[in-house]
Amino acid sequence: MKHTFILVFLCLVVQLSAQNKATHTYTIKEKDTLKLDVYYPDSLQKDEKLPVLLWMHGGGFSISSRDYVEDAKLCSDVTKYGYIGVSISYRLLRKDTPTQFGCLCSKEEKMETFKQAAIDYLDAAVFIVENADVLQIDPSKIIAGGSSAGAESILNAVFMREFFVDDLENYQKVAFAGVFSCGGAVVNANYITKSNAVPSVLFHGTDDQLVPFSSAPHHFCEPSKPGYLMLDGSATIVDKFSELETPYYFHIVKGGGHEVSAIPFKELDAIFEFFDKTVLNSENIQTKVIKTKGL
Repeated sequence: MKHTFILVFLCLVVQLSAQNKATHTYTIKEKDTLKLDVYYPDSLQKDEKLPVLLWMHGGGFSISSRDYVEDAKLCSDVTKYGYIGVSISYRLLRKDTPTQFGCLCSKEEKMETFKQAAIDYLDAAVFIVENADVLQIDPSKIIAGGSSAGAESILNAVFMREFFVDDLENYQKVAFAGVFSCGGAVVNANYITKSNAVPSVLFHGTDDQLVPFSSAPHHFCEPSKPGYLMLDGSATIVDKFSELETPYYFHIVKGGGHEVSAIPFKELDAIFEFFDKTVLNSENIQTKVIKTKGL
C-alpha cells in the first residue's frame, strides 16, 4: 500500500510538471534542433495572455543549456510575478573549438558568433510572437533576458538588430518591451537610440574580467591578440539611457567579477517591481544600486 501511494504521488508530480511546462522546437538549423521551454503560472486562465521573459543562458557560446538548473529555476520563478518564462537553446558555435571565445579567437569569429546568436534569439522571438495565442503570451510585453554570453546576445539582438541582421523583414513582428542583462555588453552602444531604447535591468561587477563593466576590450585582450574587440558594457549602456531618458535599474557590485553575471535570485522582487512600473505602467524610473563585493 505504501509503494502504491508513492507511485501515485510521483505520477501526480510528473503530471503537474507537464501541465506547467511545455517544450517546442522553434527552428532547425543544419544539425541543430533548437527548442524552447515555456513555464506557466499555476493560476493561468484559459484566455489569459501574460508578459513574458525570453531568456538566453550563458556559457561562453560553448557550454550549458536552456534547462540548466538555474536558468530553469529563473523561468519557473518568474511565473510567481505574473509572467510566463521561456528559456531557449541556441547554437553553441564555440563548442569544441581550440580557441573557445578568448583572446585567441579572432575578432571576425567573435563577431560572427555574436551575429548568429542574435539571429537565433530573434528566431525564438518570432516563434513566440507567431504562436502568441497558443502560448498565451502578450507579444507587446516581451522582456529580453540573458546572462553572460546570453546577455551579450540579447543586447545585440535588441539594440543592434540593424547591424547584425541582413533580412530585417523576417523580424518586423518582433518588438521588445524591456531588457534584463546579467554581466552583458553590446558591440557598440551608439546603436542605442530613442527608437529602440527600452526599460532595462542591468547587473554588473566593476572588476568583471571577461565582459567589461564600461568600455574595454572583450576579455581584456591585448591589441596584439587576434581576439581584440572593444565592447560597451553596462555602465556605457546606462550612460546612453541617461542621455535618452530611458528607464533603468542598474545594480553595480564594486570589486565584483564575472560572477555577478549569475542570476540574481534574491533581487527578483526589485527587478519585477521595476518592470511592473516601467513596462506595464509606463513610469520613468532611473535607479542605481551600488553594493560592495563581500558585504
